[in-house]
Amino acid sequence: MKHLPFHGPIPQGVTRRVAGAVAPRSIGARVRSVSALAALALAALVPGPAQAGDRLLATWGVSSIDGAAGGGLTPWAVIAGTGSSDQVGGSAYVTHLQTDGGYDLKIAGAAVGIRDRLEFSMARWSFKLSDVVPGKALEMSVLGAKLRVAGDAVYDQDRLMPQVSVGVQHKQVDDEALVKALGARSASGTEVYVAATKLWLGAAGGLNVLGNATLRMTRANHFGLVGFGGPGGERWQPRLEASLGLMLRDDLVLGAEYRDTPNNLQTASPATAALREDAAYDVFLAWFPCRGASLTAAWVNLGQIVGKTNQQGLYLSGQLAF
Repeated sequence: MKHLPFHGPIPQGVTRRVAGAVAPRSIGARVRSVSALAALALAALVPGPAQAGDRLLATWGVSSIDGAAGGGLTPWAVIAGTGSSDQVGGSAYVTHLQTDGGYDLKIAGAAVGIRDRLEFSMARWSFKLSDVVPGKALEMSVLGAKLRVAGDAVYDQDRLMPQVSVGVQHKQVDDEALVKALGARSASGTEVYVAATKLWLGAAGGLNVLGNATLRMTRANHFGLVGFGGPGGERWQPRLEASLGLMLRDDLVLGAEYRDTPNNLQTASPATAALREDAAYDVFLAWFPCRGASLTAAWVNLGQIVGKTNQQGLYLSGQLAF
């Protein structure tokens, strides 16, 4: 840039002429800068096509209700995000479920995956208790970690060995007094699980099939929302979770899930029958319009929840991933 050929204060008339000449170009430059930033933001939200070595579309799953990568109800052995073995990936999601009995569940969370090997996740739950406790909601925080220890769900096609991961989740309910009033022994608890996931390429008439089995050691009541332990059980109990999905297209997965749960709040006394807890299951459809996003819709049955039987409803979840 050339300097003005004199020193000292710039004469006022020159200042006006320079300002008048520069202003239009400055506005144009700003418009071009804003356009460039918008283009960069759009590129970040909509990643380009897959490259050699990238993970196959949808094989990282969606965000489970606990925040870990997998299905809606249960974590899988896969690691969050689209990152491959030499990358860092991640995801963020929101989920909403309203049952026909008026219970309303909202969840938001995020996860990061490191080199397709290690995952850290977090989730925040808000569960409105309908007319059971009018105007009241149970709030819960979940922190999780997962480590892939063996196998590859996609690329080990010549072996029966699935991808295997181990995970841990710590849950904390805000309102300790309320969950203890409902019979729970504690407002916080830790769960551990092992998950095995396998993708069979072209296994169903040329369509890919994905299966997962998870064994969870838990003492949680209603996923932890109603605390941990109770008069019907104090210790960790093994509970089975499973998912099965059929990839109708590379970007569309139809499937079902099952999650068994303890029944810690019910005893032999008829007075506790209203606190019985049932297994949960769903039928879902997950759509991956691009590598950076997914939308999941499901019909979910949560069984009995604090006196209301056969609680079911529409589950919707959206995820952004990188």
